[in-house]
Amino acid sequence: MSDDLFDYTAGDPSFEQLAHRNGTSLWREADLRRALGYESPTTFRRVVQKAQAACLALGIPIEENFRLGEPESPSGLREYKLTRFACFLTAMNGDPRKREVAAAQAYFAALADAIHEWAGEPEDVERIVMREDVAGGAKLLNSVASRHGVEHYGLFLDAGYRGMYNMSLRALMDRKGVPDGKILFDYMGKTELAANHFRLTQTAEKIRAYDVRGQAALENVAEGVGRTVRQTMLKISGTRPEDLPTREPIQSVRSGLKRTSRGFKKLDSGRRSASSAGSEE
Repeated sequence: MSDDLFDYTAGDPSFEQLAHRNGTSLWREADLRRALGYESPTTFRRVVQKAQAACLALGIPIEENFRLGEPESPSGLREYKLTRFACFLTAMNGDPRKREVAAAQAYFAALADAIHEWAGEPEDVERIVMREDVAGGAKLLNSVASRHGVEHYGLFLDAGYRGMYNMSLRALMDRKGVPDGKILFDYMGKTELAANHFRLTQTAEKIRAYDVRGQAALENVAEGVGRTVRQTMLKISGTRPEDLPTREPIQSVRSGLKRTSRGFKKLDSGRRSASSAGSEE
């Protein structure tokens, strides 16, 4: 593993040389911001916050990876010190149009491969957070529909799928090849997850806004909102939602990211070096 994989500008220090080591390796938020090509501390903080959301969704303590320190002048923001895994999550949530971000994403993927861990794709990190959002949207809709008199919740949910996908949930799972007993959301990519989160939350909003009550009326709302989401997707991208590809199960993504977190921690605690890890079987 060569440091110059992230040495994107001649004369600038590499990512590894930016580390502050005191028992473990930490990177200052300002140094990482500049390394990833961001000028505005406020804009970059939003990227860091997305990385924190991914960390939280994985069940990994935020405070262990994002350690709040002193304010950075002149922005006045209290600066974080980030672990290698926090830097990785931040890079994966960065703007891929920036060459520095693209270089960082490639760097961390190569590093994870060198220590026989799994870094995944940038979309996989985003999927973790989006999957949590969809779970929250489903709980919200369940609560709202229950208060408004739903009698057969399965039929109500199926109406939403019929509107969005022009088929029942069972037919959709067969079409996408999702095994029996599994949850379809766990196999969706970020675009499809985002569309379904919008469908779920907007169905709940319409039910509340118009005080819709009764099984038949609730099903009509669910199907109508689903159809509107479908039409919007077709208008924007021309892609039918049922044609969107499935992705690796979200449980595998979670497990892989957690292994990567542990691998990076070992690497920086001195118990495992990248060179020695690269020769392990």
